[in-house]
Amino acid sequence: MSSTVDTQVYVVEDEGDLLDLICRTFAQYDIGCQGFRLGKEACAAIKRQRPRICVVDLMLPDMDGMELVKDLAGHADTGVIVITGRAELSDRVLALEVGADDYIVKPFEPRELVARVRSLLRRIDQLTTAQQDLGNKLACFAGRVFDGNSLALRRPDDTVEMLSASEALLLSCFLRSPKRILSRDQLLDGDSVDCQSLDRSIDIRISRIRRKIEADPKDPQIIKTVYGAGYLFAAEVDWLEPVTH
Repeated sequence: MSSTVDTQVYVVEDEGDLLDLICRTFAQYDIGCQGFRLGKEACAAIKRQRPRICVVDLMLPDMDGMELVKDLAGHADTGVIVITGRAELSDRVLALEVGADDYIVKPFEPRELVARVRSLLRRIDQLTTAQQDLGNKLACFAGRVFDGNSLALRRPDDTVEMLSASEALLLSCFLRSPKRILSRDQLLDGDSVDCQSLDRSIDIRISRIRRKIEADPKDPQIIKTVYGAGYLFAAEVDWLEPVTH
């Protein structure tokens, strides 16, 4: 099922009534969506055309929704929101750690999901704006090189890590404001949707970035926590033009 508006969102949810309700609500708010009751159907559609956002129920009948989240997290051009009926906080944290950008717990009001999708779309648009502002410049810090266009991070041993859109946007915030404490409110950039959830999302995204840029993520030297205040990007940042041949 799909709406008449240009498709921006795929919804993977096996409960037919809930899927219909979500898609109807999105249509009311001019958010184009396509719904899938099976994970494999969604995977096939994603291979044909990637959506801007994929909303994934973790409890799918034909596959583990977490595996789909992991696969989507490897592609920076698609945001991921998890739907879960699991009450345990550990499950929600795991979804964020494997690459989801946000989560919503059943039962929920469909308009809340609309708000979360809009919030994530804004973050993706902000990343596009940040990429345009930076042009083709490379950010060099602590022996690492970040390419904002490809979202690739090259480490001192020449291995390359790919960042998700949300990770890259967060890192870009730090790179533009080195040696300054940034509060969670500044990193959230004014989002007002369930701040407790987004606070946790910020913390876990920073943990994910630390695993990619820190020599020892358990003893971070680049992104430091300033308790009660926020986070500090401690490294010097140099902006370089890429070398062309």
